[in-house]
Amino acid sequence: MADEIEVLESHGASQTAKDLFSGAAGGIAQVLIGQPFDIVKVRLQTTTKYSNALDCATQIFKNEGATAFYKGTLTPLIGIGACVSVQFGGFHYMRRTFEQRNSQKNPLTPNTLSYGQYYAAGAFAGLLNTPLSSPIEHIRIRLQTQPHGTARLYSGPLDCIRKISAHAGVFKGLYRGASVTALREISAYGTWFLTFEFLMNQDMRRNGIDRKQMPTWKIALYGGLAGEALWLASYPFDVLKSKLQSDGFAAEQKYRNARDCYRQTLAAEGARGFVKGIGPTLLRAMPVSAGTFAVAELTLRALG
Repeated sequence: MADEIEVLESHGASQTAKDLFSGAAGGIAQVLIGQPFDIVKVRLQTTTKYSNALDCATQIFKNEGATAFYKGTLTPLIGIGACVSVQFGGFHYMRRTFEQRNSQKNPLTPNTLSYGQYYAAGAFAGLLNTPLSSPIEHIRIRLQTQPHGTARLYSGPLDCIRKISAHAGVFKGLYRGASVTALREISAYGTWFLTFEFLMNQDMRRNGIDRKQMPTWKIALYGGLAGEALWLASYPFDVLKSKLQSDGFAAEQKYRNARDCYRQTLAAEGARGFVKGIGPTLLRAMPVSAGTFAVAELTLRALG
């Protein structure tokens, strides 16, 4: 019995390592595909100087050059790779936990999860990811929204971390907006993984195939649709997060907290303020999420 437990633990650790690696690969693909869309989204969320997404992209290209679309990329390239690694690792860990629990209750249907359990596993992954994603996205947003040229505030990610920490410390500075980030992550990744697994399971059941027989184009399609669902479920939280993380410090601070940010946004912009920039976000979501799931699934297959 002890030998069987040791084998199971070894297999679990090995599978978790594969899940983490496949998630990291998917995260790198996510950043490289999505960064140009993301900077447009953040600019639209945090300023009123652009009339729409096309105007924003045009002005960025005209005033700052093509490389501006990859401004602040180093931080998310490292950080988002780690975040997606944690997301996939956390999701699959909870999925296996639910599978073991369900198989004990009903041995006739092993490895079967309810869709509520898929959502819970995704929500767990999002919550697990929050301590990483909150400061990483804060730094990225600061770099994306700072003035261009000689007026720039930060020379790079490390300088940004140093200055924010000097202004307000680690928790009130780097982790500004962490509570609303957690709400966004729970809603986003619960919906993301649920939607993807639902679409995959329906297709496998409909066509009588197993997961390894699913063609890459379908994995990408279902991953892309999951990305659309992710943002539809969590976008208002993301708007509040971006506003808080681009806000000033001390006398320049506009919002006291997430609740105050919500109140001021509603008063100044109405309900439309909570969906500002959603167009380029949904446009970005399809290829980014498609690439993330396709690369992660194919990497898992390659690792066996």
